[in-house]
Amino acid sequence: MCVEDYIPMRIEELCSNGGITRYQLSRRTGISQSALSDIVKKKNVPTLATIEKICAAFGITIAQFFIQGEHLPDLSGEQKELLLLWDGLKLEEKEIVKTFMKSIRK
Repeated sequence: MCVEDYIPMRIEELCSNGGITRYQLSRRTGISQSALSDIVKKKNVPTLATIEKICAAFGITIAQFFIQGEHLPDLSGEQKELLLLWDGLKLEEKEIVKTFMKSIRK
């Protein structure tokens, strides 16, 4: 799959999995709704800076944006399991998990 097809598909997938709309993504990234729409409609290929903003909004790295499922880089089975579970959480759920993890580290 080429980048021009993958990026819009991945954005839609992340929005769906995270339970957020493109409007909410726009607010979280500072990227206009029209710019996001152009990316999803394959009218525009985003810059790396734009992809970084999208990744930050979803709480993932650029590597996680481009690598998914069984194609995760050299991670243990437990790390892969946690990452796959994390990817399936909504943004609000991710915040709860992060707060919990920070509280047990103290």
